[in-house]
Amino acid sequence: MFKVKFENNNAYISDMGDFDLPHTLDCGQAFRWEETDGRWHGAAFGRYLELEKLNDGTVVLYGTDENTFNTVWRSYFDLDRDYSEVIAAISENETLKNAAEYAHGIRVLNQEPWETLCSFIISQNNNIKRIKGIINRLCENFGQDMGGWYTFPSAEKIAGLSLDELGVLRSGFRAKYILDAAKKVSGGEIDLEKLKTIPTDDARKELMKITGVGPKVADCVLLFSLGHTDAFPKDVWIKRAMEVLFGGELPQAAVPYAGIAQQYIFFYARDTKLSADQ
Repeated sequence: MFKVKFENNNAYISDMGDFDLPHTLDCGQAFRWEETDGRWHGAAFGRYLELEKLNDGTVVLYGTDENTFNTVWRSYFDLDRDYSEVIAAISENETLKNAAEYAHGIRVLNQEPWETLCSFIISQNNNIKRIKGIINRLCENFGQDMGGWYTFPSAEKIAGLSLDELGVLRSGFRAKYILDAAKKVSGGEIDLEKLKTIPTDDARKELMKITGVGPKVADCVLLFSLGHTDAFPKDVWIKRAMEVLFGGELPQAAVPYAGIAQQYIFFYARDTKLSADQ
């Protein structure tokens, strides 16, 4: 279990062996984090944060009091989950053990659901640099200026815009999907909070009522913001990795933690440049 102390409006988290900042913040599950000289900065849930990992392993969250830590960042960084237990369970399979060791310290973030839905709609057939650019333009044009950074605009705000107004995003075909999602969420047709409490398959079906949301985007939203750790987002890369590494079937020991295992597999396969003939 991690330890945390608060000094000078900063939170100091120790005994966090399973928390690597680059692996967690730059692995494709969130798009508003950037690194400068070892310090990461970004925003979530209407809060700005800077954080870094010191040489002794302590993770420092700057400008964070005890209340903000407990109500926002503790859940966001999934700090109450014991990842060593997850790794022990999936390590019955040697390949998964290797993947977990290679991708050490990844934590699955618990993000704000509307932002996650919108972000992964934008991510379709897109690269990280362009995804971040579109999201930055979305925040700068329609979010609230907080004096140096911008909040993520609400579904209600986006639902009141036209496709012409969304043209400033330069998001192409995705604009109509963003608008449809905003209208369905703000109008109550899709209740994102309720999706946390229903079976994964049912929640996936609900999300896929949104124009342009297929199984992969739906599973990203389920995993990265709605607490469904059994969701397993599959793109072309993951499907290929699954065939090469596991013959297409996730080892049984990993099924309860499928989404976390997916992060290890994705990172391992991407960085080792896995090829179909390996």
